[in-house]
Amino acid sequence: MFSFFKKKFPSGVNAAAPDAAPASPAPEDASPPASASASGSVIGSALAAPIDVASASPGVAPSSAGSPVASAAPATAAPERQRWLAKLKAGLGRTASSISGVFGGSQIDEALFEDLESALLIADAGVAATAHLTAALRKKAKSAGVTHPTALKNILITELADLLQPLQKPLTIGERTPTVIMVAGVNGAGKTTSIGKLTKHLADSQATVLLAAADTFRAAAREQLAVWAERNTVDIVSQEGGDPAAVSFDAVTAGRARGKDVVLIDTAGRLPTQLHLMEELKKIKRVIAKAEPTAPHEVLLVIDGNTGQNAVTQVKAFDDALSLTGLIVTKLDGTAKGGVLAAIARERPIPVYFIGVGEKLDELETFNAREFAQALLS
Repeated sequence: MFSFFKKKFPSGVNAAAPDAAPASPAPEDASPPASASASGSVIGSALAAPIDVASASPGVAPSSAGSPVASAAPATAAPERQRWLAKLKAGLGRTASSISGVFGGSQIDEALFEDLESALLIADAGVAATAHLTAALRKKAKSAGVTHPTALKNILITELADLLQPLQKPLTIGERTPTVIMVAGVNGAGKTTSIGKLTKHLADSQATVLLAAADTFRAAAREQLAVWAERNTVDIVSQEGGDPAAVSFDAVTAGRARGKDVVLIDTAGRLPTQLHLMEELKKIKRVIAKAEPTAPHEVLLVIDGNTGQNAVTQVKAFDDALSLTGLIVTKLDGTAKGGVLAAIARERPIPVYFIGVGEKLDELETFNAREFAQALLS
């Protein structure tokens, strides 16, 4: 396993405080804070000196100031990355075959461009991204004097990578202690599972994590998150039937008291059309800010890669309500078409921190625009 985070810890951070968080007044619009319960031993105190953990994924490197910046991808990826890329390519294989088939002829003509438009639309790229890509392709082909479909396909890979590039951004932790990450998503998107995977990788990066079971509406959500906490040997704050905002408030105050690096808050699944439930998410965000004025530092949305253009609708709705900072795209394994990332890049370019291709812990990885374009088109 390799890490893919940039951790920035200020020097002079004190060791972890006692487990119990100090008493603090409850927020006005939340019920009394939930009690904290450890579902695993504390995995260490706060770091006493700055430590950088640079991303091992291609295209990410530390700058001299310690912030992650884009860089050229290495010629050969690490073996772990290569295995994961093979899974991604297999997961997008059907879409890749469909689009690649467009370039199987011997000449470039209008029929090829029409077939390409259809293939991109079927792949969930959306009208705006499809129009952008085909227009750019026509222009580049004409200016470069390209005459063979294979050369045209290579240009398309580059154009798609350029379109997706704004989505490529690493998750940074440690600028604030704790870094508070609020995670949202509709039911069934893989939200709680993604939190478990994210917790594993954070722990592997030597970050101490506290989970908050603020999904108090779904019967098994608290138990599911507790299992992930036990597997990863991290603490969890939960309360059966408690108010989600109060659980979140308690988790942030407990995370600060214990010197945790990250507080991950699991919220209940919401459909964008359920306006009263979306208001509950806004309330959670407001209450988190009462516990820590600068929080939440990250607001992530987990989207199912199989939902097609509905994923774009979800991104827009949740972004309007919560001001998203990043996305996690799941289930890009077999049935997902993958082109929806092009639609997101064109219509609401929010960074994609991670993409997942399965249920295993090692099947969540950082997003790389060039890698994804190659997997989708070759």
